[in-house]
Amino acid sequence: MKSAADRVALATLTATVSLAAVGLTFAVTAPAIAREAAAAVVAGPADDYPMVLGDPFTVDGVTYTPVDTMNYDAVGYAVADGAGEGAVTGAHRTLPLPSYVEVTALDSGRTVVVRLERRGPMTGDGLIALSPGAMAQLGLSGGHNPVRVRRVNPPENERAALRGGQQAPARMDTPPGLLAALKRKLGLLPPVQPSPAALAAALGASGKPLAAATPAPMPRPTPKAAAPMATAPLPAPTKVIAPTPPPAKAPMAKLPVAKPAAARADAPRAASEKPAPPKPTPQPAGKGYIVQVGAFSTRANADKAAKQVGGTVSPAGKFFRVHIGPSASQADATAALARAKRAGYADARVQRAP
Repeated sequence: MKSAADRVALATLTATVSLAAVGLTFAVTAPAIAREAAAAVVAGPADDYPMVLGDPFTVDGVTYTPVDTMNYDAVGYAVADGAGEGAVTGAHRTLPLPSYVEVTALDSGRTVVVRLERRGPMTGDGLIALSPGAMAQLGLSGGHNPVRVRRVNPPENERAALRGGQQAPARMDTPPGLLAALKRKLGLLPPVQPSPAALAAALGASGKPLAAATPAPMPRPTPKAAAPMATAPLPAPTKVIAPTPPPAKAPMAKLPVAKPAAARADAPRAASEKPAPPKPTPQPAGKGYIVQVGAFSTRANADKAAKQVGGTVSPAGKFFRVHIGPSASQADATAALARAKRAGYADARVQRAP
């Protein structure tokens, strides 16, 4: 029968062996776990990194410098590339490797996703070189094929398919209107011509070419300058009086001469009497005085002025004169003159009645 000491020694040995086994198991399995974790990290988008640009190179005398252009979008020609076989891959001169682009055939509008894996084309003026698999998915044959190349960032499932040599789902066909615009950008179609309706609107009713019709805007300032002239007759009372006959009639100078003579003759009596009674003497012919208010280019304006001052209108050539009177005395004429000036006709004058 074992003693207590033997039993303790046996238990200690068993525990030591167990711990050693656990340590050995951890030492064996830890590297495998690390390898699996590393594999999980590498799988997926990490397979497309790091991207490579590379040094500038020359093709047919033209130097190309690779650059990471995120919004790359260009039109050009696709050529066949023997590399890649059935995989949907391509070669480009400047975009990073690897990267992904949508390639649109401008003749059909069909669009597919291509993985760029190499530099090229290394001769000619092609924009992109496509593998046989990419050419087949686009429905293209050899030679120059007009295409649009646009850089994209497809989802990981499409990246994985292209990395594995398979096709990514085709994109929606490009609409005809956009295809026409892309062809014009490439020079395959002439510039857009104006529609007949737009051309007719540009030519106008005269039917003259656009070059002859361009001077048309020049006459427009002339009517605009004439428009204020049409409204000028409203303040015309002051402006039209200058060319009217009043300055030509000299009797205005005679009136002051006659007045002082009569006033001096009656000067002793004028101190106590009003000057109105002696003034009937200078009108032996009975003509009296009138107040010349103004001359107007339109009858309507003349009638309006006559109504304001209580005068009458008489035609005089191209104009219509407005006058007040005749008045029997100069005092009455002076009162009428004051009334005309209060109405706004500052150039009104007193004249001998004709």
